[in-house]
Amino acid sequence: MRIHQNILALLIAVVICSCNHKASKIGVQPFIGADPIAVETITSALSDVYGIQVVVLPEIEMPEGSFINVKSVRYRADSIIAWLRDHQAADIDCVIGITHHDISTTKRKADGTVKDPAFKYQDWGVFGLGYRPGASCLVSSFRLRYAQEAVYLDRLRKVAVHEIGHNQGLGHCSSTDCVMQDAAESISTIDGVELNLCEACSAYVMP
Repeated sequence: MRIHQNILALLIAVVICSCNHKASKIGVQPFIGADPIAVETITSALSDVYGIQVVVLPEIEMPEGSFINVKSVRYRADSIIAWLRDHQAADIDCVIGITHHDISTTKRKADGTVKDPAFKYQDWGVFGLGYRPGASCLVSSFRLRYAQEAVYLDRLRKVAVHEIGHNQGLGHCSSTDCVMQDAAESISTIDGVELNLCEACSAYVMP
C-alpha cells in the first residue's frame, strides 16, 4: 500500500512540474563586443517581465563554426543557440546570448523545405531566435540599433522577452498587445506591441 502511495505522489509531482513552464533562473550570455547597455537593458527587462532571477555571465568568444559569408558577413543563430544549449550551466534554466553581429537562420515552410524564394530565405537575417520550447536563444543588436536610443532599447527589451517566451513554450500570439506577436519580418510590428505578456501567455509561464 505504501509503495502505491509513493508512486501516486511521484505521478502527482510530475504532473505539477510539467504544468509549470516558468524558468527559475535565466543566464544572460554576452559575446565579446556586445553593447554593455544592451546587456543591462535586456537583463532588467527579463527580470521585470518574468519576475525571476537573471544573472549576467562573463563575456565569451562567438562559437567556432557559426561564422558565414553567403549574402553578407553573418553568424548562424541556430548554430549559436545549439552551442549555448550544450554549454549551459546546470543551475541555469534558460540562457540568452547577446551579440552586436548580424545573425541569420533559414526560414522554412511547414514541410521543412526552404521558404520561397530560396535565395532570400536560405540565409535570412533576424533580430533574434529562440526555439519552442528550448533552453537557449539569441538576440542581436545589429538590426535594432538604427534608431534613437529610446527606440533601440525598447526593441531590445521586446525581442529578448519574446525569444525567452519561446524557450518557455509560448508560441506566437494573436493579441496585438502581446509581446509574443509574430514580428512578420517587420521592425514596425516590434515597435507597435507593448512590453508585456497578454493574460493567456502570462498564465502559461507563471506558476
